[in-house]
Amino acid sequence: MAGQKDGFSGERAYILPPAWLAELDSHPLGSLLHMTDIGYYPVAHNHFRRRDIPIGQYVLIYCRSGCGWYAIDGCRYQVTSDSYFVLPPGVPHEYGADPEDPWTIYWVHYRGTMAGTLLPSTHGPVEVRPGQSSRIADRIGLFEEIMATLERGYTNESLIYACATLSYFLSTLRHIDCYRAARAGCKDGADTQDSGKVDAVIRYMSENLERPLKLADMAEYVGLTSSYLSHLFTSRTGQSPMTHLRQLRISHACHLLDFTDLHINQICHKVGISDQYYFSRIFTATMGVAPTEYRRRPKG
Repeated sequence: MAGQKDGFSGERAYILPPAWLAELDSHPLGSLLHMTDIGYYPVAHNHFRRRDIPIGQYVLIYCRSGCGWYAIDGCRYQVTSDSYFVLPPGVPHEYGADPEDPWTIYWVHYRGTMAGTLLPSTHGPVEVRPGQSSRIADRIGLFEEIMATLERGYTNESLIYACATLSYFLSTLRHIDCYRAARAGCKDGADTQDSGKVDAVIRYMSENLERPLKLADMAEYVGLTSSYLSHLFTSRTGQSPMTHLRQLRISHACHLLDFTDLHINQICHKVGISDQYYFSRIFTATMGVAPTEYRRRPKG
């Protein structure tokens, strides 16, 4: 595909903007545990990270297939499929994929006052072997649910839900015997008609990011007046439709900066913004750095 980087086909990554991280740090639930970065790298050829300057988050890497390694405190560990490890904050480390059999990984950087309580009970990589009661697919479904929630955009409701799901995901690893012994079930809650319209508008935004959407376009799509849609959307998500649309545009721009070689003046049009300088201003205001600087930062 034109513009695609030499990377990991199908990769995904979500980097929370500084303003939302500040909100989570002060939120009664978010402050307990929240992600800062999260993603998925399939068959990650040449994946390597070295941090001589420590970061302030825990780093969890869950290897679903393939192999890799990590090094910390002068010790090097081998990582095989169906295993995971957690790197603590404040300590230099490095890790990478095996050159012959590169890993496929789910990864997340997280922090919070309860983050340390969900660490593995043993040192080194922890195996999560498949079995009759392993529920690995359920666990991966939780991680996918976090990313799907972030894909829909950042609202107070969605971020707190993602944080709660992350807590559950980590608990399935830390308390694996209880997780395997439990018989999980779920029931589909009936959504209201109005809530369904908000969901429909969010999908409409996501599917039309290249278009110069207006509030009237969204209202017409779901058969509401602009004023009622604005009221309904704000009540449900905590932000106006146009604010949410702008956040989705920036989130998609981050994805294009991370995983393609498209120029900035191409990316801005891909997210429905015709003025490159306006795009750079709102990107910087949201992410805390200019698009070019964001692109240079290592991820994962």
